[in-house]
Amino acid sequence: MVDTQQQTSSSGMPGGSAPRPSMVWDAWGIPAGHAPLSERIRTLLAQVFGVSGEPVARRDEGDVPLRDSTLTAAQLAELSSVVDAGHVSVDHRDRLLHAGGKSTPDLLRRRAEGPQDAPDAVVFPADHDEVQALLFRCAEAGIAVVPFGGGTSVVGGVDPARGRFDSVVAVDLRRLDAMTDIDAVSGTVTLGAGLTGPQAEQLLAGHGLSLGHFPQSFEFASIGGFAATRSSGQASAGYGRFDDMIQRLRIATPSGTLDLGRAPASAAGPDLRELFAGSEGALGVITEVTLRVHPAPETVAYQAWSFPDFATGASALRAVVQAGAAPTVLRLSDEAETGLNLARSADVGGAPVTGCLAITTFEGTAAHVAARGAEAGALLEAAGGSPLGEQPAREWEHGRFAAPYLRDALLDVGILCETLETATSWSNLAELKAKVTAALTDSLSAQGTPALVMCHISHTYPTGASLYFTVVAKQLEDPIAQWLGAKRAAGDAIVAASGTITHHHAIGEDHRPWMPDEIGDLGVRVLTAVKQAVDPAGILNPGKLIPPEETA
Repeated sequence: MVDTQQQTSSSGMPGGSAPRPSMVWDAWGIPAGHAPLSERIRTLLAQVFGVSGEPVARRDEGDVPLRDSTLTAAQLAELSSVVDAGHVSVDHRDRLLHAGGKSTPDLLRRRAEGPQDAPDAVVFPADHDEVQALLFRCAEAGIAVVPFGGGTSVVGGVDPARGRFDSVVAVDLRRLDAMTDIDAVSGTVTLGAGLTGPQAEQLLAGHGLSLGHFPQSFEFASIGGFAATRSSGQASAGYGRFDDMIQRLRIATPSGTLDLGRAPASAAGPDLRELFAGSEGALGVITEVTLRVHPAPETVAYQAWSFPDFATGASALRAVVQAGAAPTVLRLSDEAETGLNLARSADVGGAPVTGCLAITTFEGTAAHVAARGAEAGALLEAAGGSPLGEQPAREWEHGRFAAPYLRDALLDVGILCETLETATSWSNLAELKAKVTAALTDSLSAQGTPALVMCHISHTYPTGASLYFTVVAKQLEDPIAQWLGAKRAAGDAIVAASGTITHHHAIGEDHRPWMPDEIGDLGVRVLTAVKQAVDPAGILNPGKLIPPEETA
């Protein structure tokens, strides 16, 4: 039956829920997650990169100058007439916390001297109707709007770009935090776009349900952000990508409201949900999402594997996926990443691993887990894998959300650390990996900073897989230019080798130059035409997703 008893929210549900944490302004996550590098890692950095490992001092947020707000008193009053004055902020801290996402260039810019760019105000609407009214008012007044969920973008997706407008506001959706409907018979739930991953899981847990969507940004990213970026979680082998889970979307646009999705499948023309899943706030503001859910797993089993090399491991993963025996989590680290994980694991007494480490987990009923584990295990072993037991898999799960904190600790000691990702077919996987690795290595070496380039497979499909690269190098005097040069080389290599410019990080500002290569000039014109229909004034998230018309 359909349970529509009453709205429950992260702040008002019976029994309460975890409060939503705010991330620190110049790094990932919360202060408690940050820790100094271990002596082992500092010694390794000194040996490989010649840095001391001593962190630089960080500024207090109150000492950071911001660009002056350009909004007039009349414009602020107009915004306050929609959401009331208590939910329109020009406070220094609110503006600073909405100054962009969490990519390495974002954080390097934030730590630089001089005034920081920031939205001219932050608006906190309470529901869909207030979001819709805000978009109408901003379109009339010529104010750019950046939809803001968890602020976890690593591709410039929430940077406060003004485009051709004098002012820009961040529309923070955190108050849209209700769970408004559970259809237990159909296995669906309707959630507000502002709920974070943990908040959503806690609300669902009270009904014995789960989304099973756990990207690395899980602790801070929002339901609306997952939808707007076509997010892919670490359990995608078992539960699919976030866009696979979407049943219905409610979207506010400057031209009106869209309610999309009436049934599990339809032949009523093109599926318009696909236009807005992945639209990154450039075509509308997703305010509500109806999603497929599943019962919380009865049991979870863990198994790690070692493969002699990456090619053997990739072939083994392919065999499992194409046989329809994929675990809930299925990932493979190359030799370089396995070696670094070994160094980090040794700090906590972890088990040694050689070759290439693969992680599998299995969720469901005890019978399902046992059967699937036996089937996948037999395939992996037949393909050259050696079982390592539970411990490495449990260690991975324990630290799976912590990697960005390590990135920030490395930035503090003068080490550049950043990631990028792509995907391709199984037959093209080795070539794409080799060409991207070479592009990154050659670009950074040419700048006088030899790099460590690591890679893993974290998302698999019957026809192909993702490749996720982590790059570590000593920072130059201008580390932003250093990384952007390497990023350009990698992006060009991805396109030349027939990979996608992004598998799950989205387009934002950073991948926008390669969109014509990805979808073609006609594809760009199609997106531009949709943009004109739903946002004729062009106020929504300027400079993101859609290349300028002259490139089309």
